[in-house]
Amino acid sequence: MKNSKNRKGKRFLLGVLFLGYLAALIYFLFFSEHYGRVESEEYHYNLTVFKEIQRYIQYREQLGWEYFFVNIFGNVLAFVPFGFFLPLFSEKNRSFIYVTVYTFEASLVIELLQLVFRVGTFDVDDLLMNTIGGAIGCILFFMFRGKLKNVL
Repeated sequence: MKNSKNRKGKRFLLGVLFLGYLAALIYFLFFSEHYGRVESEEYHYNLTVFKEIQRYIQYREQLGWEYFFVNIFGNVLAFVPFGFFLPLFSEKNRSFIYVTVYTFEASLVIELLQLVFRVGTFDVDDLLMNTIGGAIGCILFFMFRGKLKNVL
């Protein structure tokens, strides 16, 4: 009984951490003027894979290292927790393919919302990097699954 209660408490804490992560992600993508939000009257989008990644690499000196890092690695790192937390909550989510597809879908929703509300740029490179981040998070989950047995 005590072990079951302890497991529920840990799962609750993980749920709170996941919600906190989602809140931070939403803040940075839609409200933070420093990292995500760029209001515009026009729609901004990139539908060419690797176009923006190549631009960030090519002009990294002019753009600055922070801007380069946030746009190249930030999109990947931002979704690693998503791919890690998702398999913790149900057996169904413990498939690499499922987590990767779900990460892509979540990223697509975010990119579409940025386009519709004109608070960012719809960018297929972001979709790619976010999905890679979710996949890395899922791989990390599988690597540490043995240490998480008392939570699963």
